[in-house]
Amino acid sequence: MSLTFASWNINSIRARAHLVQDWLERHPECDLLCLQEIKCESHQFPDVFQKSGFHVAIAGQKAYNGVAFISRHPLDITTSHLPDFNDPSARFIETKMKDTIIGNLYLPNGNSGGEEGFQKKLNFFDALTQRAKDFLTENTPFVFIGDYNVCPTNEDFAPKSLPPTDALIRPESRAAFNRLKWLGLTDALRALHPTGQHYTFWDYTAASFQRDAGLRIDHALLPPRIAEKLISFTIDKDERSKEKASDHVPVVVTLE
Repeated sequence: MSLTFASWNINSIRARAHLVQDWLERHPECDLLCLQEIKCESHQFPDVFQKSGFHVAIAGQKAYNGVAFISRHPLDITTSHLPDFNDPSARFIETKMKDTIIGNLYLPNGNSGGEEGFQKKLNFFDALTQRAKDFLTENTPFVFIGDYNVCPTNEDFAPKSLPPTDALIRPESRAAFNRLKWLGLTDALRALHPTGQHYTFWDYTAASFQRDAGLRIDHALLPPRIAEKLISFTIDKDERSKEKASDHVPVVVTLE
């Protein structure tokens, strides 16, 4: 039985619940939607989805961060905080679906808070890498999907759209991403499209979307047992053209 799941940094669920509801109505094949940057506490999450029959799980935070699941099936939450990441921010939630653990993550940007803020980004990567090692040791099928806030290569951002000191492309950020991937994980997009510019984010300034001056920072990493089941990875670019759109668009993964 196939499994389709999506990731979307929604940049405030209360401002864009109508866009999420519309997207879910148009994508009945999507079993699970992983949201990041919901920017609200759990009790403030719009109830429209439960009223429509969806199952919802939320790790919220006042005004900032926050991750959530919206599912067509009952949720089996395994954790709402990334083990070994000693920080109170709401950036990770995990569920088991069809025998696969799906980790929904919102990795720190790293550009604010000076070197301490950047170190938080690296600490999250360290904790995520340990989580992957544990799953691989246990032979547990899993997926890590979400906003990684990293452009892995120079092909993953538009020329001149980022300065070399930006945390999204600093050598330490890319090295941390690669250490995670080199455990044996597959970058789902690059497995199907090894080259080319495939952006998932366009800034609100300087007509970035109109100029297609984007970034690829929303990724899905898959261990070998899951990667061999990969059918498709789709970037729903059309969502960025909607009125009051998020600066990110949904990315959709289908496994056989």
